[in-house]
Amino acid sequence: MKFAFIIDPIQKLDPGHDTSVALMEAAQLLGHEVWITEAPRLGVIAGKAFALAQPVQLQPVKLVEQQWVIPDSWFQVGDRQQIWLESMDAVFMRTDPPVTVPYLYATYILDYIDPTKTLVINNPNGLRAANEKMYALQFTEVMPETIVTQDKQVIREFVEQWGAGVLKPLGGKAGEGILFITPDDRNFNSLIEVSTQGQTPIMVQAYLPAAKEGDKRIILLNGEPIGSVNRVPTGREFRGNMAVGGRADRTELTERDREICRRVAPALQRDGLYFVGIDVIGGYLTEVNVTSPTGIREIDRLDNTQLGQQVVQWVMEQKQD
Repeated sequence: MKFAFIIDPIQKLDPGHDTSVALMEAAQLLGHEVWITEAPRLGVIAGKAFALAQPVQLQPVKLVEQQWVIPDSWFQVGDRQQIWLESMDAVFMRTDPPVTVPYLYATYILDYIDPTKTLVINNPNGLRAANEKMYALQFTEVMPETIVTQDKQVIREFVEQWGAGVLKPLGGKAGEGILFITPDDRNFNSLIEVSTQGQTPIMVQAYLPAAKEGDKRIILLNGEPIGSVNRVPTGREFRGNMAVGGRADRTELTERDREICRRVAPALQRDGLYFVGIDVIGGYLTEVNVTSPTGIREIDRLDNTQLGQQVVQWVMEQKQD
């Protein structure tokens, strides 16, 4: 089989952390061709999506004493070629947020892949529908108290009601721009102004004290949980995101976690969101990550699993049906 991955420049990826690399390694280890391209290299000719893509050969990382050891030259790419994306068995859209206008245009190009020939993960319609903050609002019964607004007074009343809040840009990633705020913060208005830029709505969630114990990332494959990792804040940081220094700890799924997964699964399956990472704090769903969810490397390291291969094998099963 042939797999294409739409990624950020490969030299900028971290093979010991990035899930995209784990998935590419898994496809290669299972005997499949692996091609890489980037969103600006996509296009449409005669009503068919194409990419300027390169074949890639990876030197897989190795787990030594609970740490990933990365080869000096961990990838080699071949010459760039124009390929029809529907000649691939699967195309993984793995460009990191934010979801900008060029990102949206890339998803429009992916619409011109024949779905009877090629599985696109995640479905471009689903990517457009699922803002990683707003999408979660359809599951309010398993979320903390949450509002979306740019109005200072509405935000103040909400934060005063719940004692503390967390401000989240709707287009953020990896914890960027997330702020902790209390009603008596002397910078309250300034924080709102910085966060909203005076005209952009933001998400405000009631602060969950359980955040000190970690932010659980759960990986779902076609709506089913296949692994999880707890990201624990370190130092003076209140965010648990690994990108800002959060520690990755082993964890188990609770019955509440599974209930949340069951609640979100039908919507994910409906929207073609096959590979997803949800975030759970203290038994509450806080986000649904669909663009380039990460966590596989940490889960594999802590649980001695091979989630990338599980994902690739699932793709193979879909193509055989």
